Amino acid sequence: MDFRYFITTATEILKLIPEKTFDTLSAETKVDHQVKKLTGETIFKLVLFSMLLSNKSSLRIMEKFISSATFKCFSRRTETAKKGRKPLSPHDCKYNSIRDRICTMEVSYFEKLFEEIFIIYNKELKEETALSKTDSTFISLAAKLFSTGMEFGGDKTHRHVKYSVVMKGSLPMHVKAFTEQPYASEEMALAEVINDADGLQKGTIVFDRGLKSRDSFDKFTTDNKYFITRSLPVARYDVDEKRKVGAKPDGSTVTIVSDEVVYLFGKKGKKSTFGYRLITGTIDESGEKICFISNLMEEDAYMIAHWYKQRWEIEVFFKFIKQELNASHLVSRNENGIKVMLYMTMIVASLIIVYRKLNKIKSYKMARLQFEMELNDEMIKVIVRLCGGDPNKVPSL
Repeated sequence: MDFRYFITTATEILKLIPEKTFDTLSAETKVDHQVKKLTGETIFKLVLFSMLLSNKSSLRIMEKFISSATFKCFSRRTETAKKGRKPLSPHDCKYNSIRDRICTMEVSYFEKLFEEIFIIYNKELKEETALSKTDSTFISLAAKLFSTGMEFGGDKTHRHVKYSVVMKGSLPMHVKAFTEQPYASEEMALAEVINDADGLQKGTIVFDRGLKSRDSFDKFTTDNKYFITRSLPVARYDVDEKRKVGAKPDGSTVTIVSDEVVYLFGKKGKKSTFGYRLITGTIDESGEKICFISNLMEEDAYMIAHWYKQRWEIEVFFKFIKQELNASHLVSRNENGIKVMLYMTMIVASLIIVYRKLNKIKSYKMARLQFEMELNDEMIKVIVRLCGGDPNKVPSL
């Protein structure tokens, strides 16, 4: 019998992350080189704790949390226990110390933690072969607070950071933060995250029509990355094969009109190296024409349209991280700090998504609240045990 799906509590889900992972990645990335106080593991657990137990995480909140009895119970295995150091006092962990550490620490430590955690939870949800989706969202900040970042429409008063995410199944799998102006184009941003994402070979990824470069399509095909995208009506192409459209399945909201294998023309009349499916149909409700391009040659046209429709899940994900995890608030305006916090946001989102799915909770908001309450209750139990029921002993923790 598979007992994995009895793992449903917040604490049990957190325990799926092996403690040895922190030591292994610390040695591999040298995140703690010449660091005596705020180790990579401590910062990871501090940011995780503050994001889970506060509505709007900040450096000031982290400063308060790090000296609390609840955080010490949450982090459990401390630097003192591992390395024989003196316990950190509240005076050792001021706001500016936490800020400076997040702004300068090795980002690859958090990137690799995120990748390890994705593998664990992707397997837990049995989504190893699930459909992938990719898209981008923007975070804006007043220009006087953020000197780098992208500009849009001649607006000099705001700067923007772009988060481009690949989701596999229910979970974020790969993510990048962009601040350089050229990456305002999805042609650059989405192509880069798809090309860099491991684990997409022989899998299928869905993206919107912002990425339409024929060279990118050819590279994905060469790399055995299958894709589905929506397109504006294609003006120039050579038809290689006309295919018969199958019967429309029950529940389909699109009527497929034609299914062809074509060679696409790009800029300067360059012809694509490979042939692609060009599937044309109409949206039943509006009568609007819709076109799909894909390098999936064996799948039914209606199945391709159905898979494209699942791209909407990543829009729901962006809404979730902005509304429930406050991703629109930049805890750090330093580029290194932005990346650290982005990986941490993806990790916290993964925890809540796994908790939500295993407990069959419909609302992201309720899943986050219930996760937070369970975690808080667990910390109270630990404190009561450590204090032997005597509240006067709590300050000693």
